[in-house]
Amino acid sequence: MQEMNLAVRAVALPPGAGIAPLYPGSNLADAYAVDLPTAHARQMDMQSLARVLLGSQPRWAQWLMVLRDAIVSLFGIKTSKQLTAQRDGRIGIFRIYAVSDDEVIVGEDDRHLDFRLSVLRHRDTGRHGSVTLSSVVHCHNGVGRAYILLIRPFHKLIVQRSLARAVKRGFA
Repeated sequence: MQEMNLAVRAVALPPGAGIAPLYPGSNLADAYAVDLPTAHARQMDMQSLARVLLGSQPRWAQWLMVLRDAIVSLFGIKTSKQLTAQRDGRIGIFRIYAVSDDEVIVGEDDRHLDFRLSVLRHRDTGRHGSVTLSSVVHCHNGVGRAYILLIRPFHKLIVQRSLARAVKRGFA
């Protein structure tokens, strides 16, 4: 019997992810994985799994989003309120680009950068499988590069804490 690893771990960018063609030339590309804690999480539809994962942000990250919105609105960059108000298919602030049995790709395109997140389930690892959250960002200009420079450390922490919180809650 395989033992479940509850720890969030940095992993190689998954070559099988739908965003893999975007890795080359990116300004930010990373991936973190956790084992799925339950058989239920292994069987969830991918949009539900992604909603739990992306909705598991700690309160301090929500406060950072408020601060981010106040700053980026001065530069004409879309705020979280503007993004969630859009009527296209979304998971929170993220536009859904693709859904399959084991992956959801979300992201956004803006004047300063384009980004994609892949929530990729691996049913063949760990006791109940695992999930990898991969991020890829391509900057278009100096504003995008400055933005990534500022948010990179927070991005890493938010991804890691969101994964850990989802596991702790059993992806429920």
